[in-house]
Amino acid sequence: MGKYTIRQKYLDKTNILVTEFSRGENAFQVCDFMPRYKTETGTYHCPPDVIRSIRYIGGRPRFRVRFEPRPAYAQYDAIIEGTDDFIKAKTAKGPYESVYLYSDLPLEKIIHARPITLERDCFLALSYNQKLFKPDLNWICLELERTKVYGMGWAAKTQVLTQYQKQVERSSLVLKLLAYQKTGAILAAVTTSLPETIGEVRNWDYRYCWLRDASMTISILARLGHANVAERFLQFVLDIVPYKDEKVQIMYPIRHRGNLKEKELPWLRGYEDSKPVRIGNAAVRQKQNDIYGVVLDVIYESLTIFNKTLNRKEDLWTVVRTLARHVRSSWKDLDSSIWEFRAEQKHFTFSKILCWVGMDRAARIANFFGKDSDAKDYAHWRDCIKADILKKGCDPKTNALTQFYGGASMDASNLLAQQYGFISHRDPVFVDTVLQTYQALCKDGLMYRYNSPDDFGLPKSSFTVCTFWMIKSLYLIGRQEQAVEMFEKLLSYSNHLGLFSEDIDFKTKRLLGNFPQGYSHIALIDTALTLSHSPRWFKESEDFRP
Repeated sequence: MGKYTIRQKYLDKTNILVTEFSRGENAFQVCDFMPRYKTETGTYHCPPDVIRSIRYIGGRPRFRVRFEPRPAYAQYDAIIEGTDDFIKAKTAKGPYESVYLYSDLPLEKIIHARPITLERDCFLALSYNQKLFKPDLNWICLELERTKVYGMGWAAKTQVLTQYQKQVERSSLVLKLLAYQKTGAILAAVTTSLPETIGEVRNWDYRYCWLRDASMTISILARLGHANVAERFLQFVLDIVPYKDEKVQIMYPIRHRGNLKEKELPWLRGYEDSKPVRIGNAAVRQKQNDIYGVVLDVIYESLTIFNKTLNRKEDLWTVVRTLARHVRSSWKDLDSSIWEFRAEQKHFTFSKILCWVGMDRAARIANFFGKDSDAKDYAHWRDCIKADILKKGCDPKTNALTQFYGGASMDASNLLAQQYGFISHRDPVFVDTVLQTYQALCKDGLMYRYNSPDDFGLPKSSFTVCTFWMIKSLYLIGRQEQAVEMFEKLLSYSNHLGLFSEDIDFKTKRLLGNFPQGYSHIALIDTALTLSHSPRWFKESEDFRP
């Protein structure tokens, strides 16, 4: 009640969010967290709970608790029921959903949002499940301390030293938050339909696991020393990879299987009236030829990082041969690209580069397993694809890789050609691609993905991950000072907690799009390691070539 001064931060080296409220002598602190720690048996305790621990500091602070959950996407009003032990909210119509709120504050005052005067420590605990016991403050404090110790211990395992240690640490903790313990999946983001541009229709559901992000995520987490998270994610990928000729999807629900059919929720206004609100994602049905290269890259990463502990190698070899057949039969086809264009398919250059990656990794894996004949065959197709890309996907006027065959527009995804080992950072084609892409797509230190018209007109906001890609590319071609300046400016655009979303507004620098965005934080870590020029992690592209 009244106007408070509010300060907010993460508890150092944890995902526990601390918010302090003060107004004169009236002051209190709120700690929000989801419990997570290892038990004495070695299993993980990570229930679907959000706990708010409230610590009394002084005075007589007053506040209201508003408990207004709307399960099932708020299509219908929720029924709120109070008992002696908890408050239950459930759907009034439609599919049944419910949540439970436990607290040592007066439950009637919570239900009716009446003022509460704080005089002692207290708590609120929101749970998807009904508890088998009644939580009390001692239990809440124990959950908080165990979660804090676990988080600090996890962060301490980070095995790199960079000039940007705190940013790398926070980004790794973001990836930790996006990881689903039961299956190992890592979500692209935890939100849906936060708009790329306010008031427009580029509003997508990102609460799924994109395979395209997989190999980079696994590699980054392993490099940081967090092999357990990386290995669980790898196992998720291997569990959903088709064994023989089944279709490979570009994304999956976090429980492996499920309905991704896209639909709109017209009863919702959308964020700042940015409609429509969508759940599901129609891109799952698209033809994206890069996906085979992505999965083969994941398998290759798994063999190089987890070879000693990796099982099912014969199954993997069967999958490799199946995916290599897909690449061989489809690399010349049109597709929808990494950016998931909905209305038109083209010969996108980056999709072809990932087909090259697929055959390159298949050749490496074949060599790894001693399959010389297969390795030779895959290497032949790899070389054919590369020759085709350099002939048709490279503008003879600028010597730069273009967005699609025969075009002249630029695409930031081609900056990954060096990272995937397609060309060296010293190759004139890569250097010219970086310079031409910067000239065409960079605006006030931020990057478009592309600036040509798509299904919804011209893009208006920057894509955060592409700015990180450009910074790394500039550094690699020798523009170190420019890259460092651009990187540090970009870091200043994070929110007050050091988090990044999918997009940033060019003019206001406002964060836009789904949040927090895992891919943005993966790229932040990768760029920070490159700019720190650590001998342990910095590898010239020649070291990566077959």
